[in-house]
Amino acid sequence: MDGMVSLPAPPEQAATHAVTNQPPPLAPYDASDDPVLLEGLRREGAEWAEEGIRGLGLRAGGAEAQEWADQANRHEPVLRTHDRYGNRIDEVDFHPSWHHLMRTAVAEGLAGTPWAEDRSGAHVARTAGGLVWGHTDAGHGCPTSMTYAAIPALRREPELAKVYEPLLTGREYEPGLRVPTGKRGLLAGMGMTEKQGGSDVRTNTTTATPSAESGVYTLRGHKWFTSAPMCDVFLVLAQAPGGLSCFLVPRVLPDGSRNTFRIQRLKDKLGNRSNASSEPEFDATVAWLVGPEGQGVKTIIEMVNCTRLDCVMMSATLMRRTLVEAGHHARHRSAFGARLLDQPLMRNVLADLALESEAATTLTLRLAGAADRAVRGDTGEQAFRRIATAVGKYWVTKRGPAFTAEALECLGGNGYVEDSGMPRHYREAPLLSIWEGSGNVNALDVLRALRRDPDTAQALFGELALAQGADARLDSAVARLKDLLVTASEAGARRLVEHMALTLQASLLVRHAPPAVADAFCATRLGGDWGHAFGTLPEAADVDAILARALPGDN
Repeated sequence: MDGMVSLPAPPEQAATHAVTNQPPPLAPYDASDDPVLLEGLRREGAEWAEEGIRGLGLRAGGAEAQEWADQANRHEPVLRTHDRYGNRIDEVDFHPSWHHLMRTAVAEGLAGTPWAEDRSGAHVARTAGGLVWGHTDAGHGCPTSMTYAAIPALRREPELAKVYEPLLTGREYEPGLRVPTGKRGLLAGMGMTEKQGGSDVRTNTTTATPSAESGVYTLRGHKWFTSAPMCDVFLVLAQAPGGLSCFLVPRVLPDGSRNTFRIQRLKDKLGNRSNASSEPEFDATVAWLVGPEGQGVKTIIEMVNCTRLDCVMMSATLMRRTLVEAGHHARHRSAFGARLLDQPLMRNVLADLALESEAATTLTLRLAGAADRAVRGDTGEQAFRRIATAVGKYWVTKRGPAFTAEALECLGGNGYVEDSGMPRHYREAPLLSIWEGSGNVNALDVLRALRRDPDTAQALFGELALAQGADARLDSAVARLKDLLVTASEAGARRLVEHMALTLQASLLVRHAPPAVADAFCATRLGGDWGHAFGTLPEAADVDAILARALPGDN
């Protein structure tokens, strides 16, 4: 028509915007698709839980749960010290995704539930559940772990346990600060460390003053690291007239009033960003004594043993999660004319990571089995657990950061951007070595266990003897370990515990893993046929067999 301007046709999409040679999203995937996990579950007495673990694995690897994890870390918790009227409230707000993760974890029995289940393997099933649900987010594993660990300590005071244990072991997640006994389910936290002492908890300066009511005290002091301040109750160490003691501190008192729990700030942490870690201040804070006065460390040590196991579990989970991501990328990405997964050097790297992951998962489930049997009165397993949990906590958590860094590198630049999720896993890894005692604390704890309780060494060597004669390199490592024990010193504690961990892992793999896995592990970790970085397996290693086990599908 007259007056109309003819417009050019829209251009075709620019060729530079075409996306090629990029892997598809990993989710949905099955986080339980791991023969190491399922074999260990059956071997340690929880085969009855396999169907549930497989279902949870599908949920963990699903797009919805993975989105929850991403959102919970992008939208970090926010502290509200006061309400709009100026009243002190000390509440922490979380993104809805955090609550979705927590609700699932508690409903699946990953908090205190095993203590209420009178069947063999309950603690193993919980650990296996953590190994798959941990593929989502590590942060919310903190309150579930502390809730699980609080039960045995709380049992030192039967009257308190009678009130709180049924709620701590339930499967109902009910957030919000209310009278604990009016809720359907509770979460527990703990407050031990203070700024002047850290792991040296005997230097705590928080004071506990007895009240007129028997067993009831008031606390005054400042805690340096108290994770998950939104929990309902806390186990806290404080100095009573009779010495360092353990106390139960509820956020809300039985009459409905707020207990004094002033949150000074939330920690700005390297990782674990979805979880709130805080500095609470106690001032005439009402608390109930748990266990005798002066036995605070003895009372709470059982809680520490439980949370140390969870540190091992979470490190193993991060290893498996990042290995799955690296394998997925290598399967779909090509360079220099071939898929990454088909290139010999990348296969060597992935196979080396797979060995480390299998050793960590196998040890985790063995420790869970020991914990389960120890709870049921097996004295041999109690001694083994006492030393092996500290050994595993030291070594597996130490391997986590190096492992996740190498897995991230498998993705190249794609792994260095936040959208990949790998930076979040990398930042998470160092926490597990620090939490519940740093490397030095755990190494020295092994020494103390050996010196104070000869049964621990006997239990450890009894475990190693089950693989005697199956591999000459392992036999030599056991003999060397016996020599190291003779000259054990504080300065050499790390070297001793490292050798102890590798020997224990090797013995488990020799007994339970396919020959290709056990042989490669013994050749490298014990035999010295290895470099100083992942991806330096010897030519003789059966890389194909190792990868076929670790990365099911098209290898």
